[in-house]
Amino acid sequence: MLDRLKQAHKNLQSEVDSRKGEKRVLDEELDRVKTQLLAIEKKEKLLDQVVLLLQETADYARNQAKNQVEDLVSKCLQYIFESDIEFIIEFSESRNLPVAEFYVQSDYDGYSVKTKPEEARGGGVVDIISLALRISFLEIYRPTVNGPLFLDEPGKHVSEDYIFNLGEFIKESANMFDRQVIMVTHNPHLAQICDLIYQVDLKNGVSQVKKMEELA
Repeated sequence: MLDRLKQAHKNLQSEVDSRKGEKRVLDEELDRVKTQLLAIEKKEKLLDQVVLLLQETADYARNQAKNQVEDLVSKCLQYIFESDIEFIIEFSESRNLPVAEFYVQSDYDGYSVKTKPEEARGGGVVDIISLALRISFLEIYRPTVNGPLFLDEPGKHVSEDYIFNLGEFIKESANMFDRQVIMVTHNPHLAQICDLIYQVDLKNGVSQVKKMEELA
């Protein structure tokens, strides 16, 4: 009887020792998991901070680009139309994506009118904004885009009252940004600002190209 009790006690002690060993392994595994969890939580906080920093950096860069574009386009409009007109970009979000809306604002005897470009002063304003945006995007883009600026019928809706100003703006922009402009135009006033002029005539389905000096 006593031997059976001793054996039972021995077996029970072995079971206890075994359970203690398992507990020790589980405790070590728990400590390891806790350490991994802390590391993951730390990394998650770091990633959240990185995301926030990137968002703030993107917002800053976007606002910087916005200010540069607004300034250049506004100066272009003011130079050509000789009036107090400003170009405005307003950002909003749609489906978690930034959306930009374009407006022009004009001052008339103490009050301001803000409208869509297509609703302001006819198609000429849209033409000028399109030209100015193309130039500004080309100049602020990084890495720098080299090469000429190609223009196809710039200012085709701009009235004759402002076409000389448009020509001067294109010429001054080319000089300011040190960029060659290659332009296709039917407007003789715009053609006259160019350093080199070619006339293209279509005869019997064949394009004939001549320098203007050859036309005299």
